[in-house]
Amino acid sequence: MSNFTWIDVSIIAIYFALAMFAGLSVRKYIGKVEDFLVAGREMDVYLGVASLAATEFGIVTCMSSAELGYKYGFAGAVAGVCGFLAMLFIGLTGFCVRPLRESGVMTIPELFEKRFGSKIRWWSGVVIVLGGLLNMGVFLRTGGEFLVIVCDIDKQYLEITMTVMLVAVGIYTVVGGMLSVLVTDYLQFLVMSVGMLLVSVLTLVNIPWETLASTVAANYGTGGFNPFVNPNIGWTYIIFQMLVNAAAMLTWQTTIARLLSAKDAKTGQKVYTRTSFFFVCQFVIPGLWGIAALTTLGPGVEPASHAMPTFLAQTAWPLGVTGLLVAAMLAADMSTDSSYMLTWGSVIYNDLMAPFRKTKWSEKRGLAWNRMIIALIGLFLLVYGLWYPLQQEIWTYLTVTGTIYLASMSTLLVAACYWPRANSWGAAGAITLGALIPFAYLVFEAIPATREAALSIGAERAGIAAFVGAGLAMVLGSYLKPGPNVRISS
Repeated sequence: MSNFTWIDVSIIAIYFALAMFAGLSVRKYIGKVEDFLVAGREMDVYLGVASLAATEFGIVTCMSSAELGYKYGFAGAVAGVCGFLAMLFIGLTGFCVRPLRESGVMTIPELFEKRFGSKIRWWSGVVIVLGGLLNMGVFLRTGGEFLVIVCDIDKQYLEITMTVMLVAVGIYTVVGGMLSVLVTDYLQFLVMSVGMLLVSVLTLVNIPWETLASTVAANYGTGGFNPFVNPNIGWTYIIFQMLVNAAAMLTWQTTIARLLSAKDAKTGQKVYTRTSFFFVCQFVIPGLWGIAALTTLGPGVEPASHAMPTFLAQTAWPLGVTGLLVAAMLAADMSTDSSYMLTWGSVIYNDLMAPFRKTKWSEKRGLAWNRMIIALIGLFLLVYGLWYPLQQEIWTYLTVTGTIYLASMSTLLVAACYWPRANSWGAAGAITLGALIPFAYLVFEAIPATREAALSIGAERAGIAAFVGAGLAMVLGSYLKPGPNVRISS
């Protein structure tokens, strides 16, 4: 039984009101499309770090990381280590992100037009939007499930909970764009950090570290600590995580939106290096909660993603802690949803609609279209989130859908920046093959007649094949068609 009280409700209501006020208060500063999409390119390091850390940690990330901790022990955090190493390396070296920011574009496909032509820009936009919307399609239901369990709400109200949360986020995102996202992200980062750290400390007070470690050892042996010997992880999984995390740091739209909103390339790199540690935290802290759920509830909770929120709901926290925790998770989810809606909407407006803007649109017309696109994305998320049945681990679904565009876009970005021979044939081949393999895997996994065959191949092998296929297609296509030797970086 949940320990949810009126004090918890009050804490959540106060936070919700503050977030809405902060998000709506910046609407007067939105005068141009550039203000709406990239905050006028005035983001500093501290705001960028807070915004990116808050955006990349939503309820869906918390649930997926806790699920990995519950099922694999401490070894489940290996994906976070891969993300930390990738982001730190890119931030320190400026690999790809420096020439990308210095190009002055608002989206990655806009950069590709300079190297590969307008058709590749449009085709890139299609793949980015497809992969991005499928990826965030499970956000609302996952977030709703967490809130329903922790707050002890009847499951019949899950859809209502999802709808209210989405409408609230949509309102301030539609009004204030990236400025609203950045301002609310800062508030959400503070609330999220306090709530997560407090719950983690109280968890360790109630369940000593030695007890957690012994539980992992008893259930998973050495594999609970070493991902290389864990039978459910291993080398194939780790290689895929290295590829998908590196590609995400280079091309994931919400991450790149912060880079392109930064004052300059140097500021963008600092945001990367200083945010890198949070990519470990977003797996380690919820993973710890997942292990605590394993300790208190035992193995066998189905679905495994519900183990962590069930543990939080059944634990006797001090008065007000549950409210602060739910406020922290709402903060995380609102930050993620608003940023995702805005950044994928920016690709639709800036790249997919580019061929239809024969003449330059007025700023007023551009803002109206951007706001309408965000509203339509919200409607899609609501419908898709209600009917799509998640048939695998949350993190597996997120990485496979992300690979639909990560494999090809990372290939194109590296080639555009550093390979003079790369051309439109190679780019088209990379986009097609990089998207087709993971998309086909998802389709075959969803069809009962082919589900077993897809599972025997495995999501990790399909993901690695997408990266390899995109790279080979880029090389072969570029050599088949002679192209001008140009590059973006010096």
